[in-house]
Amino acid sequence: MELAHSLLLNEDALAQITEAKRPVFIFEWLRFLDKVLVAVDVKEKQKKLVEQLTGLISSAPGPPTRKLLAKNLATLYSIGDTFTVFQTLDKCNDIIKSKDDTPAYLPTKLAAVACVGAFYEKMGRMLGSSFPDTINNLLKALKSAESQGRGEILLSLQKVLSGLGGAAASCHRDIYKNARSLLTDRSMAVRCAVAKCLLELQNEAVFMWTTELENVATLCFKALEGSNYGVRVAVAKLLGTVMATALMPKQAAVMRQNVKRATLEEVLELMATGFLRGGSGFLKSGGEMLKGGGSVSREVRVGVTQAYVVFVTTLGGQWLERNFATFLSHVLDLVSHPRATQTHVEAVYSRRCVSFMLRATLGGLLGEKAQIAAGKEICQAISKQMRAVVNDISGENKAGAGDVSASQHVMVCALKELGSLVQSLSATASPLIQEPSVGLLETVTSVLLHPSMAARLAAAWCLRCVAVALPYQLTPLLDRCAERINNLKSSPEAVSGYSFAMAALLGGVHQCPLGIPHTKGKLVVSIAEDLLRTAAQNSRLSLQRTQAGWLLLGALMTLGPSLVRYHLPKMLLLWRNVFPRSQKELEAEKARGDSFTWQVTLEGRAGALCAMRSFVAHCPELLTEDVIRRLMTPIECAMTMIVPAIIKVHGAHLKASAAMVRLRLYDILALLPPKTYEGSFNALLRELVAEFTLTDNSANTTTSLLRSLCHYDDSVLMGSWLQETDHKSIEDQLQPNSASGSGALEHDPSSIYLRVPVGEAIPGPLPLGVSVIDASVALFGVVFPHVSFKHRLQMLDHFAECIKQAKGVRQQAVQLNIFTAVLSALKGLAENKSTLGPEEVRKSALALVMGALDNPNPILRCAAGEALGRMAQVVGEATFIARMAQTSFDKLKSARDVVSRTGHSLALGCLHRYVGGIGSGQHLKTSVSILLALAQDGSSHEVQTWALHSLALIVDSSGPMYRGYVEPTLSLVLTLLLTVPPSHTEVHQCLGRCLGALITTVGPELQGNGATISTIRSSCLVGCAIMQDHSDSLVLVPCLRVRHEPGKESRRQQRQHCNQSVHGQNLIRAFYLNITETGLEGVLFGMLDRETDRKLCSDIHDTLGHMLSSLAVEKLSHWLKLCKDVLAATTDVGGAVVFEVQKDEEDSEKKDEMDDDTMFTGLGEDDKSKPSVAPRWVTRVFAADCLCRIILLCENADKTHFDLAAARDLLVLHLSDLIRMAFMAATDHSNQLRMAGLQALEDIIKKFASVPEPEFPGHVILEQYQANVGAALRPAFSPDTPSDITAKACQVCSTWIGSGVVSDLNDLRRVHNLLVSSLDKVQAGKGSSSQLYSESATTMEKLAVLKAWAEVYVVAMKIKKEAESKPAKPVRSGDDDEDEEDLGTDVLPPDSLITLVQPELPSLSRLWLAMLRDYALLTLPAEFSSQLPPDGGAFYTPETIDTARLHYRSSWAPVLHAVALWLNSTGFGAGVGQEEVSSAPSKPPGLPQGGSTTIKTFEESVKDRMHLMLGVSIEFLCFPRPEEPIEHVMSCLRALCTLLETPCAKTHIADDQLLAVELLNVLHRLLLTRDPPAVQLQVTAVVQETIRAAHDHLQRQKTAKEEDGEKDSQASLGEGGDTGELVPGKSLVFAAMELLVFILVRHLPQLNTRVKESPSHVPLRPQRLPEKSARLVANAVSILAELPSLCSPAGSMTILPTVLFLVTGVLKETAVKTPDNSVPVPVAAALQSEPDMDEVSMLTAITLFLLSASSELVGVTVLQKGCMDHFRNALNSSDPWVSSHARCYQLLLSVFQHSSRALSTPYIHALAPLMVEKLKAVERSRPGTAAELQAVQEGIRVLENLVGMGEDQNRVQLLALLVPTLVSYLLDENSISSAPQVSKGLHEFALQNLMRIGPLYPAAFKIVIGAAPELKTRLESAIRANQASSKAKAAARQAQPAVQAAPTIKLKTSFF
Repeated sequence: MELAHSLLLNEDALAQITEAKRPVFIFEWLRFLDKVLVAVDVKEKQKKLVEQLTGLISSAPGPPTRKLLAKNLATLYSIGDTFTVFQTLDKCNDIIKSKDDTPAYLPTKLAAVACVGAFYEKMGRMLGSSFPDTINNLLKALKSAESQGRGEILLSLQKVLSGLGGAAASCHRDIYKNARSLLTDRSMAVRCAVAKCLLELQNEAVFMWTTELENVATLCFKALEGSNYGVRVAVAKLLGTVMATALMPKQAAVMRQNVKRATLEEVLELMATGFLRGGSGFLKSGGEMLKGGGSVSREVRVGVTQAYVVFVTTLGGQWLERNFATFLSHVLDLVSHPRATQTHVEAVYSRRCVSFMLRATLGGLLGEKAQIAAGKEICQAISKQMRAVVNDISGENKAGAGDVSASQHVMVCALKELGSLVQSLSATASPLIQEPSVGLLETVTSVLLHPSMAARLAAAWCLRCVAVALPYQLTPLLDRCAERINNLKSSPEAVSGYSFAMAALLGGVHQCPLGIPHTKGKLVVSIAEDLLRTAAQNSRLSLQRTQAGWLLLGALMTLGPSLVRYHLPKMLLLWRNVFPRSQKELEAEKARGDSFTWQVTLEGRAGALCAMRSFVAHCPELLTEDVIRRLMTPIECAMTMIVPAIIKVHGAHLKASAAMVRLRLYDILALLPPKTYEGSFNALLRELVAEFTLTDNSANTTTSLLRSLCHYDDSVLMGSWLQETDHKSIEDQLQPNSASGSGALEHDPSSIYLRVPVGEAIPGPLPLGVSVIDASVALFGVVFPHVSFKHRLQMLDHFAECIKQAKGVRQQAVQLNIFTAVLSALKGLAENKSTLGPEEVRKSALALVMGALDNPNPILRCAAGEALGRMAQVVGEATFIARMAQTSFDKLKSARDVVSRTGHSLALGCLHRYVGGIGSGQHLKTSVSILLALAQDGSSHEVQTWALHSLALIVDSSGPMYRGYVEPTLSLVLTLLLTVPPSHTEVHQCLGRCLGALITTVGPELQGNGATISTIRSSCLVGCAIMQDHSDSLVLVPCLRVRHEPGKESRRQQRQHCNQSVHGQNLIRAFYLNITETGLEGVLFGMLDRETDRKLCSDIHDTLGHMLSSLAVEKLSHWLKLCKDVLAATTDVGGAVVFEVQKDEEDSEKKDEMDDDTMFTGLGEDDKSKPSVAPRWVTRVFAADCLCRIILLCENADKTHFDLAAARDLLVLHLSDLIRMAFMAATDHSNQLRMAGLQALEDIIKKFASVPEPEFPGHVILEQYQANVGAALRPAFSPDTPSDITAKACQVCSTWIGSGVVSDLNDLRRVHNLLVSSLDKVQAGKGSSSQLYSESATTMEKLAVLKAWAEVYVVAMKIKKEAESKPAKPVRSGDDDEDEEDLGTDVLPPDSLITLVQPELPSLSRLWLAMLRDYALLTLPAEFSSQLPPDGGAFYTPETIDTARLHYRSSWAPVLHAVALWLNSTGFGAGVGQEEVSSAPSKPPGLPQGGSTTIKTFEESVKDRMHLMLGVSIEFLCFPRPEEPIEHVMSCLRALCTLLETPCAKTHIADDQLLAVELLNVLHRLLLTRDPPAVQLQVTAVVQETIRAAHDHLQRQKTAKEEDGEKDSQASLGEGGDTGELVPGKSLVFAAMELLVFILVRHLPQLNTRVKESPSHVPLRPQRLPEKSARLVANAVSILAELPSLCSPAGSMTILPTVLFLVTGVLKETAVKTPDNSVPVPVAAALQSEPDMDEVSMLTAITLFLLSASSELVGVTVLQKGCMDHFRNALNSSDPWVSSHARCYQLLLSVFQHSSRALSTPYIHALAPLMVEKLKAVERSRPGTAAELQAVQEGIRVLENLVGMGEDQNRVQLLALLVPTLVSYLLDENSISSAPQVSKGLHEFALQNLMRIGPLYPAAFKIVIGAAPELKTRLESAIRANQASSKAKAAARQAQPAVQAAPTIKLKTSFF
């Protein structure tokens, strides 16, 4: 392929490749040429190039090749020399003239034709006067050409015309005459080509839209007869454009000839003829009209409908706005014309067409303001019609009936459009509803009394649309209808109409999130009951009352279980009473009654079943076993009710009612579990089979389900791909199954309250006959899997019999229905994972299916293929699959007819699709080879289509197993793409599918560089290129999808778009729009306002979303401008804004500011077809969402976006725009937009609250926008604002107040007052305001207010606390003295916020506590539901409990925190307690009043509140849902912490130790599940408070005991008692240890001994912990230090080893040098001894630290001083436990002995003198206990060591300290005997030491002794006295090992 990329064709390379690959090589060269020609200089190579290119003309190129060839030649001439162009032209003309008609020569001829067209298109008048010959030549050829030639010539002529423009006027008539006749050509492709050619012609040929106008119209009508979709689109475009031009001719053409312009009436009249009479010519006389000629062909009607839309679109939005009244009345007249409504189905079709015209023009072309004006027009039309009807009925006009039936269709169309209009306008429609002069609601409700049911239903539907668009209308409308029903009970129309309206409104509730008040349910039930009860009283009304009653009950069910629960017992009773109770009653009833009572009975039963079905569908939660059992009684009765007998007796008019009963029965059974009615299977199946095999039905009705049961992908074979087009709603009429597309509300009134199916604008149930068959087929699929094999066999055999019996058309109908049923059954089997059955069942099924594979009807063949695949899936046996595959193989090898070849090739595809690659692997080779052969069969395009489609299925399902066949398949696909004419779009679509599937199979490999992969990749790209040029958009789709796969990411987003949506046309339409400066995103935003298709709009949203996330941060200003322009476009611009871009645009400023969306639509004067519309509310909401996403993206991308000092294209520079956009959105009409705006505002405040304003230090940047924020919030608090918006606004208020942006109290008051006003609303209690929405909406609003207040209070308290903890100092540093005085006013006094909240606190605290009480009750598990108060809580009603839970769940946390702060600040409401009780009567009525009678003591209320707070917290922390925001967890923990700071709470939690243990366990669990450090820090704070509480409690106990004088029992106080055992689960200390160990090990894994012992452990160097972890570890250590004090002495011995181990471990791991010589937090914590921690462990820790820490760290003065102080304190303490002294000396020794002198010297200097003093003092107070003795001994040992460490010259001085001290310890001879044991010990010790020192340092010793004679004497006497024993002792002494430096303590309790 690379060789093809050269300017001249590489002929050597071409000669070397195989014949098959040459066309691809040539095509690739032409593609390359097409890209480079415009860029290179071709002077010297032009001659050679022309030769090569003209040579290719005669090489029989295929369609894509000839197109490119022609294009290249034309380009070459237009950029190079033109002197040989005439030769080339002549050469082409000669080829065209050639008489050679063989098929082989045809491609050459077509190539020549294409070249001629391309030359003229490119060069036009440059080719001078040669055009008449060329045109004549083409026209001559046209006469004799075959269809492909005709098409190509016509397209060429179109190009010639477009190139020459007005210059070709002399030939216009010839072309017109020749082309005209071909509009009715039998080839559809030719018809399309003619339409395109004439469309080009009418641009210049004035006669077409003047003198010939009528003929053109007639021609178009004729062309539409028997047309396909493509022809309809092309002809409609021609007809619509010609008509529009006739009305408003193009300026240039009119200038040349003075033309008589047509009037609007004439033009519309012409169009109407087509709509009403079709192509049968114009009947000037009315005679035949009266006889009512044949009906108009549907294709013509649909085509003309499209033409109307083209006509209006061409004239543009402004024209429509000005002429809407005329257009509306014309269109409505169409549907009231008797010719349009000859039968009911035809009438429905005509209505659909008219609705389509209105929707497509009104919905897309008009802006919101113009739409409102249009709505007014429609209202007037409706009231005009209604007046006429009322007059008719009142008898002034005897021919009333006809008029009423005509008027009903007008009503339906007008009301349907009005409904759609209001719904699409949503809240922006309020002016339309509220304006009294329009009286929309009055007008629509008046139609509820129309004599025709269809009109009444349409009016009801319209009301539903109004209520969904403006939910505040819902409740008033319901009340109004209820009132009218009660007042007009005696009018049948009123009962029917108003009940329709109520049902419709109830059905709309699910689209209104705020719902309706609960009481409305009761209202509906009472009305319905009343209607049913009184039905029998008046026979004129029985039918209507019965229907209305049941309809209302059915609608009630849609409100869901929470409401229905209350009425269920009554409903069950009503249902039971409609049906006879027993078999006997059933028999008896058959004998009674006349035809009318039977009709009422049947209608009543149908209604009851319908209500049941609604119940089962909408309240599945209420379907308990018991309820199902009670439902089954009436249902079983309905199954056994024998209707045919009654119909025989009472006449056929009961047939419809009976069918309705069956329909309802099937519907409800399909929803219930089949097990519940398995007893009745036999009878039921008989009914079902009879139903769809048309046993008792003479009409050949077919089901509508077949298409949906077949696979979606197969639609290309069935022609149902129309579902993907804009015209679906009208094209459905042309589908082959019965009544297709004729859905209408009157076919099934119950659909008025059901959910609308996706993609429909309005429910359209099919006529009853079809619906019953559909329902029976669906139910058959549900029941079949549960039936025995014997019955399955009987049914399958019966099916075969039925098909055999029927003949002709009936056979087709029966077969379609049976196949649909079989497919439904197989699908049911697959879903139930059950099998088909034994051999004979399979045989029978297989025979049935195989028979249909040869059926001439393609839909049946499709169904049979699908059924075959499904069978293979449910049987799942290899042999069976092999047998099925083999049958098809054999058939395909022998068969020559199209039908069996298509059917069996699909069968292969379906087998692979359902069995998958693995199961069908062994047949892969055969299948592929057969299908590849079939796909090359050029004689039948149908065979090619089916074979390629199956091939695509196989490629898809085989996955990687197909890899071996990729090359041959690809080359086949390319060959076909290069040869199949483009007119066979289905083949091209399937080729696209194949190519897509192949690319998926090769997948990521495509990025590789191997030789084969490169070839595959280039082949794929060639394939895509060919398809991209195809004229049909549906071919384009797979190719665009393909284009983005081969690793080329350049324009990914645009392709993604196509990938997501099969809406090729619209997309491609977007791609060909001028993509100007707003780029693709601008185009897409613009499309959002014009497109009415929901799927497409959601795809555009997705695409814009993808583009946003990848591009917005880089191109920030661009995207913000886009959003801003969309948001700023208010609706007041006035309807359709057509921006004409004038050439002389003086006002360039204006031009720059033009709305982006209009930029790319103002395509200049000549193209008005795309006038822009001001962005609609939906688009604006989307833009507001984009805004929030942009803020988030910027935050994630780079935090500097919020920093003004670092100004680049950053978000902060656009702050004013952001605020302005949020403001515009928040104050809009549209509620959705207001929500989005408030959300954006909240985001902006949160993100920018702390951004400083660089120009004014000390201020933040948001301060300047306070007015905007206030103004944006104010409207949301007006009384008529919906609750959800007020709730959101409260949230924004609290964010704003709490953000600390505003520092002036007066400014804050503006926003604060909004909250105050809402608080008054909350205090007003429940039933104060008239209710529009459901109670849960009120709950939501009240809770939002309380939450907002809570958040403000929390912030206020935080500010206050910070202010109190700061020392009072001037607020500003002195550097800005000059503005000091005015700054003073701005500075917030620290408690200012609190002053705002203070006045409301008494009421707030009460409401908060009430809310927490509610929340606590609502979180109880279901089994305690009996404990809930029967009349609800303070803010919720029992009925709305489920929705209320959600609101509480989102707002309890801040409230909990606020209450904790309040309790803390008031000492548990100490001062407030009494007051609260006295104010009980003024509480919200919902508060439980019980408390007010018995006044609680303060202690009790404290206890209650404690339990409430702790209960709520612990319940939540036990299991926070993963989706709970982390803020809730934090609020909860902070609340706990605050709470536990209060003395009351401390006593409470300490009294109940199990509670504290429980709390710690829950916190431990929370640590395990939640990671953020903030949470863990907060947890440690709570633990600390809990431990302190326990500690205080212990102290109190101790003091109490001391006072009682039980001094000795004090030792057993504290945990561990006398034994020292800590019981897990009961011990607080144990729980705390567990939690702390977890934290420490989590952050310092090295502490875990197991880690150290594991072989994989690598010892880590101590390293600095991140700041947050360091804080955590520090907290943990300081809590650890407190634990021993909670224990009894024995207990503390149990945990001390662990505590020490951990503390030392922490020291070891964290003591690292810090760059600034500061102390790491954990180290400081480990060293900080709490006063109550015993000194020993502290000193041990310090020593260890000093020994293990690095010298730099130890040298830090702060630390050094701290440590010395500790030692000093220890030495000075007069602690009775002098063991601490002993330990202290030991520790000092180890410090003094430290190898690093730098460390030890300062300590020696500081502490040695003190020691000596201490030891000297011993002489006066000799030790009294062994412990004291030990201490002295240790001290001496330290001194000795010091002596040893000193240098020789200092030794004397050192000994001078030691020796005298020792000597002073010696006793004289006489006192030694009487001295206590300890004293003796000291004496001996001293003596020993002296005797040891002497020999060690003899010289120094002598000097010292010599200096003090009294020493010498004492020493000598002692030596003498103790000579004997001392020797033995001395020996023993020496044997003792030296004291160890580190403690060796066995750990008793392991916490790991």
